[in-house]
Order: sequence, then structure tokens, then C-alpha cells
Amino acid sequence: MNSPSSRTERTPAGSGYSELDADVLVLGGGPAGTWAAISAAEQGARVVLADKGFCGTSGATAAAGTGVWFVDPDPAKREAAMAGREAMGGYLQDRRWMARVLDRTYENSNRIAEWGYPYPVDANGNRQLSSLQGPEYMRLMRKRVKQAGVNILDHSPALELLVDDNGAVAGATGTRRQKRDNWLVRAPAVVIATGGCAFLSKTLGSNVLTGDGYLMAAELGADFTGMEFSNAYAIAPAYGTVTKTLFYGWASFTYEDGSVVPGAASKGGRSAIARALQQGPVYAQLDKADDATRATMRASQPNFFLPHDRTGIDPFTQRFPITLRLEGTVRGTGGLRITDDSCATSVPGLYAAGDAATRELICGGFTGGGSHNAAWAMSSGSFAGAGAANFALRSGPRRTSSSSRAGTVGLRSRPDRAFSPAALAKSVQEEVFPYDINYFREADRLHASLQRLDTLWRDVAAADAADGANILRARESAAMLATARWMYRSALARTETRGMHRREDFPQQDERQRHYITTGGLDEVWTATRPKAEAALSEAAE
Repeated sequence: MNSPSSRTERTPAGSGYSELDADVLVLGGGPAGTWAAISAAEQGARVVLADKGFCGTSGATAAAGTGVWFVDPDPAKREAAMAGREAMGGYLQDRRWMARVLDRTYENSNRIAEWGYPYPVDANGNRQLSSLQGPEYMRLMRKRVKQAGVNILDHSPALELLVDDNGAVAGATGTRRQKRDNWLVRAPAVVIATGGCAFLSKTLGSNVLTGDGYLMAAELGADFTGMEFSNAYAIAPAYGTVTKTLFYGWASFTYEDGSVVPGAASKGGRSAIARALQQGPVYAQLDKADDATRATMRASQPNFFLPHDRTGIDPFTQRFPITLRLEGTVRGTGGLRITDDSCATSVPGLYAAGDAATRELICGGFTGGGSHNAAWAMSSGSFAGAGAANFALRSGPRRTSSSSRAGTVGLRSRPDRAFSPAALAKSVQEEVFPYDINYFREADRLHASLQRLDTLWRDVAAADAADGANILRARESAAMLATARWMYRSALARTETRGMHRREDFPQQDERQRHYITTGGLDEVWTATRPKAEAALSEAAE
């Protein structure tokens, strides 16, 4: 951990601070953050939620519909749900955690129905709880957060955490973008629910998902797991940002001359699309959908069709160019390592939920897509919120005079000139977007990329603090850089192909490596292995 006490810092433009005290501070206002806030408040905690955007409309879920890993509590159905994806995830899942998440998702989905969410019903009048429309879902969650008495700070991104003399989290500080001033919340427990990192790849709803929570947690010494499982690429129109890939199951994929791309498919054939894109344009057409399916598609996911309609293309009867957009850890499974059933991290008082936390425990090394991610968000959010509240309430009154700011890159005053956030973000994208570095991994290419990324880190770590206008972008680009370094160090440490992690130099799955890769550090990134038997929550059962 970097020492925060020997520096001065710049703050965003404007003057003054809004200072608040709370038992629990939740960073992030998506599904995981809102569930965490509600859960903490239900335990009797005073809760503040700070969102980078407007809680209820920002983030990946609010922009679109999503499936939910909802399974009736029938033993046979639950067994099938858990067993069905184990091979795909490289057998890194934890059955106990999968069962916990299925239980909590079932409970929370029914709570949403009780709160008034307009679930569709089947011909027999039974509610269909296996999907959610993001705008309606998040509008309801904001309403419930407010009804729970939570203080919401909209358009108020966090910039750094506070730490006490014992190394425990003590709150956070950030900026209020619309008011052009700053906020500081003192709290003995903080939930990181800031989402994953999509590297500003222009995927719908992911412009706020730049790994900010990762960076802040790492500055306190938190570690990560599964960061090698971070090269999730989604199919999207070349002229659009919607990365909902379900409908591509009805697609044909062709080269520019109209010939079929061998092996290309939405599931199990995305690597063929990536290789074809390295050679030239690739086109898709949803020509395998019949008339009834087409009508259902438009009714269930209308935003999927918006870019096509605006361009004047009928995706059922006309070919359209596609690309693969990197979704990183938003759809990948890596994230902050959690150490017990309450979603605590390795830093006292710091909790993680949603895409900010590892999903290895339920997905292993392969993306769960929207359904598992949605289930994990509502479940881990509930676990983390209750855990943070119980920690805070057990701690009692906390001294705040000894807390200090933990932020590093972009915040420290240095003799060197400040770096350009836009230039840094572009440099990171040049390392993580290319298929031949990140999708198809190989040791020499990974080492070369890491050498460039490490050089970038040394440069920005020595740079002066960003000015008020650039401070948020500076922290975002630094978080992207840190995330890329953890990803590639972990990718080098896993010398096999497992889940979404593909090594061209190690194309087979190695059963001796059925373990977890932990990583952390900023100036010096480290990796270590943990046997699967020691996966986070066996600790809680001891």
C-alpha cells in the first residue's frame, strides 16, 4: 500500500466541501449499489450512496434489459442450473456460493415483484421472474433506496478512499460535478459497487465503468482474483454500441464477398469472428429468425434495433457490419477478492459487490452473461450491504481525526508536469483492444505489452496532480492502466487455456492449474496462486 500521509493534493474546481458522517458509504448506484444501500439501511445503518452518474439511469443495466439467473427452489432444477455451466467455467465455481446466490436471487426477485415491478405473466397468470427491463428496474431501485432513508449523492464520483491509522477504510472523498464542489463522507464501512472496467470501449452504458473502485481499493492494499478472465468481447454493429448478443444466435456471419465465415457463431464461435475481423470486414444477418421470433425480439429488446433503424438497415433481411467490443471485467469474471460470506475484501471495513467483485465463485472462468451478472449484483449487493452495516454497527463510534487520504496517481503534487488523461486512455486501449494481444494471448506479446504498460505507470506515478477540470478523467485513465496490468500479469501466470482465457502457446486446459490467481500492487504488480479448496469462503466455514 502506498502511504497517503506525505503528500498534498488538488481538489476539483469550485470551493468548499459537503461533509457527511455515515455508518456505511456505498460507492456506485447500479443494481449492486442500490441493493447494498437498501440492505445496509434495513440493518439500521445510516447510509450514504454516491453515484458517478444519476442513480437509476447510469451504468450498463439501466440502459437495457437483462436476463436473471432465477431458478425455482426445486432440487433437480437447481442442480441442473449449477452443473450446466461448470465445464464452460473451467470448474472454478464454488457450489456453496452458487446455491447462496440462487437462494438470494429467488428471494430478491420476489421482493421486486412485491415492490411493484411489472413482471410479465404467462398464460396461466404466473409471473415470469427470469428477466428485467433495465430502465424500469433501476427506476424502482432508486425509489426503494430513497424510501429506505438513504442519502443519495448524484453525479458525485468518488476519487479516493480515506484510511485510518490501522489501515482500515474510513470513508471517501469525491467531487460533485453539477455543484462544482467536493464531498467527504466519513464512514467505518464502505461498499465498492462501482462496476467493472470496459476501457471506454463504447459499449452501451459502460462509459462510467472504468475500474475506479479497483484503483481506490488497491491504494488501500486490497487484492484481486480472476483478472485473467477479463477478455470478454461482445458482438455489436460496427455503427452501434448495443452489445446484447443473444439475438446473434439467429445470425449468419459472412465475409465482405458474401461467403460464410467458417465456425462463426455467437456462442462457441466468437473466436472465428475475431480471426476474421483481423483480415477484414465481417457481416451479420439475423436470417434464421422466423416471423414470430422477429416480433418477439423487437418486443423484448427494442434498444437492440435502434442503431439499425437509425441507419436504415433491416437486420433480418440485410447484412450489416459487426465488430467485437471489449467489455473487460464488466462481462468478465475478475474483480476484488472477497474473503467471507459478507463480501468483505482483504481491507478491514471494505466490501465489494457486483462487477467490482470477482464472480469466479458462481461463473468460474467464463462470463455468466447478463443473467448470472444480474443475479450476482442483487445477491452480492445484499450480502455486502448487510455485512458492511453489521461491521459498522459493531465498531461503534469511530475517531475520524486520524484518517488520511489514500489516493495516489492524479492526486499527488509532484515536480513533473501532469499527464494527459485522454492520451493515457488511448495508450491503454491500444494495448487491450487488439485481438492478437488480449483475445488470443501469447507470452511474448503479453510481455511486450506489459513492458509498455509498466512504463506508462512509472510515468504517471511521477506526474503532478491533475487540475480540477481533469481530475476525474485522470483517475479514470489511471484505473484503466492499473486494471490492464493486473489482467496481463494474471494472464501470464495462468499457463493454460481455461474459460475465456485463451493462451495460443498453451492451448489445452491443465487440470493441475485448477486454482485461482490472485494479483495486486500498483508500482509493483504481483501474482500468487490459491488452491481452489481455499477459495474465499471456505474461510467463513472454518
